[in-house]
Amino acid sequence: MGCGLLLGCAGLPDQQLAREAMARGDSETARQNYEALAGKGYADAQTALGDMAAGSRDPSRVAEAESLYRQAAPSSVRAQSRLGRLLSRQGGASDDQLKEAESLLNQAIAQGEYSAVVPLTTLYLNYPQLSPALDPQQLVDGWRAQGIGEAELAQILIYRSQGSYTAHLAEIEAKCQAQLALQDVCYLELATVYRLRQQPEAMEQLLTRLRGAYAASLVPPTRVESVALALADPSIPAPAELSLAKALLDEIAPAYPGAWASLAKLLYDYPALGGTEEMLGDLERGRGAGDSRAELLTGRLYYDGRLLPMDPHLAEAHLLRAAAEQPAANYYLGQLYRRGLLGEVRPQDALDRLLLAARAGHSTADLALAQMFSESLGVKVDRVNAYVFARMAASRAQPEATRLLATLEPAMSAAERQRAAQLLEEEQGTRQVVDPVRLARIQPLQNGVDLL
Repeated sequence: MGCGLLLGCAGLPDQQLAREAMARGDSETARQNYEALAGKGYADAQTALGDMAAGSRDPSRVAEAESLYRQAAPSSVRAQSRLGRLLSRQGGASDDQLKEAESLLNQAIAQGEYSAVVPLTTLYLNYPQLSPALDPQQLVDGWRAQGIGEAELAQILIYRSQGSYTAHLAEIEAKCQAQLALQDVCYLELATVYRLRQQPEAMEQLLTRLRGAYAASLVPPTRVESVALALADPSIPAPAELSLAKALLDEIAPAYPGAWASLAKLLYDYPALGGTEEMLGDLERGRGAGDSRAELLTGRLYYDGRLLPMDPHLAEAHLLRAAAEQPAANYYLGQLYRRGLLGEVRPQDALDRLLLAARAGHSTADLALAQMFSESLGVKVDRVNAYVFARMAASRAQPEATRLLATLEPAMSAAERQRAAQLLEEEQGTRQVVDPVRLARIQPLQNGVDLL
């Protein structure tokens, strides 16, 4: 039998080898095999390359992912699902993009591609105006009645959206125990449940199973990382499991460079876990691996002078390297320019960077913009613009924004109020009016490859 008929022959592209390489975190070997196959027109390989581009944390690769999915979509329902999900998650997506996403996801589900169930539920939760008469709960109930396993994850998503997650812990545990071998996102959900309930024995058993699945290449390192981050997540109203989180990240870091930045951030937030030297070493390894999160945190350290000497110029250099992928980098750059920390106030640069951060969802960039337009530091006071961004910040329940609005509104003329209302509507339209409170509740299920 010739080598051309065998899988895994040396030097020949192999989809199974690519999958195995991805599972162990060897993205370069996976990419080489997938690219060779994609060039021959294999839709599965084109879809896998699209997944790699979409999951790279690099916004500049979104167009690449979209192109790959579109190439594969005519012959791959899985690619249709991925394309629909990608379009639905793009910031500032147009109505046409959202409608196309809705159509693609519905078509995928109709053809039995149930990976589209959670993205479609997310789409309807984030953009209720897309189909005002549609009730996401009824949709999920219908899928559950058909025995579609992914519908159980969609139900958990609805609980997150409603803020009722903690009221359904027993149900979530039962769903995810049943789905654990099929849906690795359930490791994340179960870790959250056991942390909320403070069940150390159940947590230990879960993490033992996770480690075994990772060692057997049944779950990717990104899933182990996401569980570690959930164990330390300060937004979860339960004591953090910091030692467990660090142990998981330590275990995957040598083979998965993305873990270095997560380790460094963990040590930055919780210094008692390790010394400054360990954190700086993790950051250096993260930067060496090209992780923009490591560049962002290094820039922050030089920006605030907390653990490194304050150096605005070094801060700018690292933040610029992170800015293409990390909205927070644009926020800190905007603050550097706004405050004149590089020697002079640079109002236009500050405006550009802060606006990029705000439109990418950074939680305090709108407040910084409102303050910028309400002060006289390098820019003329503009009550209209200050009001618009203070209103945007207030929608995120920021008390400072509410106080700023209380001082702005009495001083505004009728013409200014009218103009501000118009600009506010335009800015909300730019951001598609996604409810930030609801989005924050939903976000944990969307980490990394959770919706793939």
